[in-house]
Amino acid sequence: MTPVGFGIVDDADETELPVEQESSELDELAPVHEVRDELPDDLDARGAGLVGPYVFPDNGRRRIPGVLYLLLAAATGAVVLLSDGSPLVDSGLLAGAIGLALVGCYHLQAGWSLGVDEADALVASVRAVGFPVGHASAQMAWRGLRSRPTWRVLVYSNESPPKRRGLVFVDGVDGSVVAVHAEDNPEDWSDQD
Repeated sequence: MTPVGFGIVDDADETELPVEQESSELDELAPVHEVRDELPDDLDARGAGLVGPYVFPDNGRRRIPGVLYLLLAAATGAVVLLSDGSPLVDSGLLAGAIGLALVGCYHLQAGWSLGVDEADALVASVRAVGFPVGHASAQMAWRGLRSRPTWRVLVYSNESPPKRRGLVFVDGVDGSVVAVHAEDNPEDWSDQD
């Protein structure tokens, strides 16, 4: 048996369904009104009634679970030490407490406060590439073991079609330019005239 879409087809029967029969079979299996793939309200900027620019969440929120992990590790360690000799508590809980403490420490050190928003990253990118920018797109990424926030900004020159493009990495904490790559646009737009 192999899955096909949302249905199962027996491998012993090697006849394949025609394309139109497959698609109608899939429609019968998953009606549109039952599909529930959507963003949660707190992540959907359009559906939440938000007006104005989108504010990227601060990475400093990572410190909250870090503190919770450390508190849980301390409580688990205290239970292990106070329940010495109990058949319900063994050294596995102590190993779990150590693991929670390590994860909590990582969350505390990786909880960088975001000091540069996407508009500031775009300004730094325009200065770094050295040509007038038309279209641009910013994306948050994290680099290094300490998970430092970094804006990746893709920029195109302001001509139509764009003659130059660039990729700029801007540090999300202090706004310094980490890396720049600018080049002539290799995309061929001649058939779009």
